[in-house]
This record gives sequence, C-alpha cells and structure tokens, in this order.
Amino acid sequence: MERVVLKVGTHILTENGVIAKRRMLALVDLIVQLREASYEVVLVSSGAVAAGYTKLPLDRKSVANRQALAAIGQPLLLKMYQETFDFFDVICSQVLLSADVFGFQEHIDHAKAAIDTLLINGVVPIINENDTVSIEELVFGDNDRLSAHVAHYFDAKLLVILSDIDAYYDKDPHRYEDAKRRAVVTAILPQELEAEHSPNNPFATGGIVTKLLAADFLMKQGREMFLASGFDLFDVKSFLVERVHRGGTLFCKKSYLASE
Repeated sequence: MERVVLKVGTHILTENGVIAKRRMLALVDLIVQLREASYEVVLVSSGAVAAGYTKLPLDRKSVANRQALAAIGQPLLLKMYQETFDFFDVICSQVLLSADVFGFQEHIDHAKAAIDTLLINGVVPIINENDTVSIEELVFGDNDRLSAHVAHYFDAKLLVILSDIDAYYDKDPHRYEDAKRRAVVTAILPQELEAEHSPNNPFATGGIVTKLLAADFLMKQGREMFLASGFDLFDVKSFLVERVHRGGTLFCKKSYLASE
C-alpha cells in the first residue's frame, strides 16, 4: 500500500470561530475513500488552539494563552474526529509529537513503530504538534513543517497539504488577476523561501512560505508534495484516486505531469 500524509490547516477546519463540522466530515470521507483505494493515510491536523478558543476566548497573542488553548482544544478536536470517523466504522488515534523527536534516530524509530502498528491495524493516526510544550512551533511555525518531517521520517512517498490556497501561483492571485497556476514545480528559488509569511486566518501561523519550505525539504529528500484546496476536495480526489492532475500544484524533482 502507498503511504500518504494529509495535512489540514486551521483555516479549513474552522468557520466563524468554531470547528466546521461539514468540512471535517468531508475530510474524513476523503480519508475513507483513499483507504478504499489502497492508501495508508496519516493525518496531520491543526485546529487545537481554535477548538480551545471556543471554550475559553483568551488573547491569542500571548504564547502562554495559546499553550493553554491548545491544552483545552486538543481533546475537544480529537473527540470530534472520533465521532466523525465512527460514522464510517473507522478507528482514529491521537499522536502528539514535538520537534525534538526528529533529532534522535532512536526517537524516530520508536515513533515510526507506533505509526506503523496503527496503520497495520487499520487505525488512522492523527498527528499534531504538542503545542502545550512546543513554544517555538507556536511562535514561528505551522504544522506544514511538522507534516513534512512526518512524511519523510515515517516513509510516506507524498505529503498532501489541504489549504485555503488551492495551488501555487506565479504571483499572488488575490492581488493580480493574471496570476497563473504552476501545475508542477521542480525547483524552488531561495527568494521564494524568504518571502514574508502571510497567514489568512487569525488562528493560523503559517502561509505560502511555510508550505514552500515543506516542499523544499521533501524534494531534497526525494519525496513529493501536493498542494490543493481543502475547501473543495475535487482536485485532491482527482489526483490521488483517479490519478489525474487537474488542479493544485505538485512539487517534485522529476519533470512530469499527469494528463489534465
């Protein structure tokens, strides 16, 4: 079976300050379809801070408050996932990781063994950064970087990032009407990786640059990343299930493109 990592951002999972249950249902339905298409699926999910905020609206500018919100929201988020997966008679699990896990081979091996065991037994691992103790992640990053490390170190061929950004463009599509989608990217320029981060959601901490950093890391490891909309899952279903590249952007070292 081919292993893929799906990463879903906070902006996809939230709407008007609460968890968007219909989008979560659509995401889980996608995962079920991928499993039926013989994929092993690992989910990296943001949303803990946003879920915590629905119960205790603390000022999110404070790192300590964001840590507290993550601690409140993580079990709430998992409960919602569990209830949604139950509709499809699928078991899901929670795996909280911190960046230092990937700094030691022994830790990587232990974590991968746990992920492998879950997948062998038909369980969907739901991974998130351990935000309550990972201060650097709360301040500087999103789960884009985490998901890239998960894909590489846990032996997935492909990372799929489902975002409010439906593809990578040659210029900002929100500002330029003539912006064109880049269907396949085989190299990322240094200046593209150094642009200002531009998150589109008050709970998010990343932007297109964090996604480019994730793609650059994976391409250097000989792996691939696919960026597509998390609001409309048509492009990702087409790419993964039908094996047809219609929308979204594929980041890969090889210069090839599935028929559109």
